[in-house]
This record gives sequence, C-alpha cells and structure tokens, in this order.
Amino acid sequence: MTSQGVEVWSGGVNTWECDEMGHLNVRFWVAKALEALAGLAANLGMPHAFAAHGQATLAIRELHMRFLREAQAGTWLYAMGGVSEIDESGARLLIVLHHASGEPAATFQVKVDHATVADLRPFPWPERILERAEGLRVEVPPYAAARSVDLAPVAATASLARADELKLMRIGLGVVGPSECDVFGRMSAERFIGRVSDGIARLFGEDRPGPDPVPGEPPPRMGGAVLEYRAVYLDWPRAGDGVELRSGIAESTPRIRRAVHWMVDPLIGRPWVTSEAIAISFDLDKRKIVDVGAEGQAAYLARVTPGLAL
Repeated sequence: MTSQGVEVWSGGVNTWECDEMGHLNVRFWVAKALEALAGLAANLGMPHAFAAHGQATLAIRELHMRFLREAQAGTWLYAMGGVSEIDESGARLLIVLHHASGEPAATFQVKVDHATVADLRPFPWPERILERAEGLRVEVPPYAAARSVDLAPVAATASLARADELKLMRIGLGVVGPSECDVFGRMSAERFIGRVSDGIARLFGEDRPGPDPVPGEPPPRMGGAVLEYRAVYLDWPRAGDGVELRSGIAESTPRIRRAVHWMVDPLIGRPWVTSEAIAISFDLDKRKIVDVGAEGQAAYLARVTPGLAL
C-alpha cells in the first residue's frame, strides 16, 4: 500500500478557468480530477479507458469532493491517485490535487464500475488489473473523508414530478451540446457541476448576505464557495437531450448551507444526476469563510425545504 498513490496529472490554473470569486471554478477542479482519473486508469492497465476505440471504460457512478484550499490564476497543481476499495467489478478511487507546496487543495473519491463502452454494463475486472490495483492501494486520509455529507448507499428521490411537488427552484434549463460530451457521446461528468455553478446565483441571490454589520465599518464584499459535494450519476444525457436543474436549500446554519441539486430530463422527468453540496459565505477581500448574520440566517431558514434529500 502506497501512502499517497502515484502522480497521475500535473498542470496549472488558467485565468479563464477562474470565476467571479477570483479562484478556480468548481467545474475546472472536476475537469482536472477527471483527467487525473484517466492517468490513474493508465496505471491500472487501462490506457485507453477514455479513448473512443477503447473496449472497456471506468463508468463514474458517484463523485465525492472536498475543496480545501483555493487556487488562483497561475497556480501550479499536481494530482496523486490510488485505489481505496475494489470489488468484483467496481472500485472507489482516490484523486488528490495538491499545490506546489504539497498541501492538498481538493480531494475526489470516485466510485466507478469497470464497464462496457457501449452501454456502461459492469463486468468483472481482469486478473491483471486486480494485481495492479493491489500495488496502488491507498487509505483515504482524514482530509479527504466525508465530513458533512453521508456516503451511504442512497435510493435517489429526484424526478421532475417530485421537484414540482417540493416547489424546487429552476436554476438551469437547456440542451446538452456536442462540445459538452465525451468521446462516447455522453455528457461529461464535470458539465453537471458547471451548470450548477452557472445557476447558483439564482438560488442564493446575486447579493449574498454577510455578517451582522459593524458600526463604522463598510460591509464586506461577499461571495460564496463550496466545501464539499456528493454527486450521484443516475443516467447520462447525450447531445440534444434536454436538461433542467431544480434546486433547494435542505439545511441552513450561520456557517453553512446544505443545497440539493437535481438535474432532470424536462421532457419525461427522469433524473440524470442528484447531488448535495455544502456551501459557505466567503469574504472576497479577506479570502476567508464568514458566518452570516441573524438577518441572513433568518432569510435562509425561511427557504429551507423540509425532507429535501438526494
């Protein structure tokens, strides 16, 4: 068992990958982690797992993400990867993106199936991959373990009908474009996260509440960020398929908001992806997490949807 795994990716942060908060946007964190996943697949003996001519792939079923330290334009990052669990046809893989100092920046536990390319049907790992996996075994460190979300198996409740029943807000609506799809013609996993990011201001508001005002001091410039995320991929839209995002607040404390996001098919209502995220308020000048004041907390509590879950 290795302590950190093997290096599976190295690169940097481009200015155009940063958002209005001044740091690497969540969709690009995920995109870099998925490129690292391809590097880990190659180390497992599947160098063509994400190539159009590949015979088998790693079908992503779940992503658990923790965002530990922001990265700004010009930052150099590298990723280490390994295998934390493996069974007959599935595995839980660990990807950790690090800053140049070695500090962990973001972590990804990726639940995958060894699957056919055509229909993502799971089938057993060959012995040669199982042997390589043993040499890539890692333990999930505390900083990558689930903290505020539960990783237990879940029976998803997402659907358009249920979203209507709960009066969940529509924060996104559109059609999957060809550029959003992978080499197999399915929506790339990071595109779900990206669409949530695009629509999140509709859920939380463009002017996010901050701490209670301090007499004689100007109010801070407020933004938001995500600390932890779990996304469960139930089906994969293809180019031309419609996607609708419905979201709500499941829990609010002065420190965090627990948001639930469902991506559904607006035509027939089936769920594509269900997720929950732990969001915080962020002082854009001090670059630190802040609690919301009493007024902001009251406003968030008034919008909590009882019973909202994956």
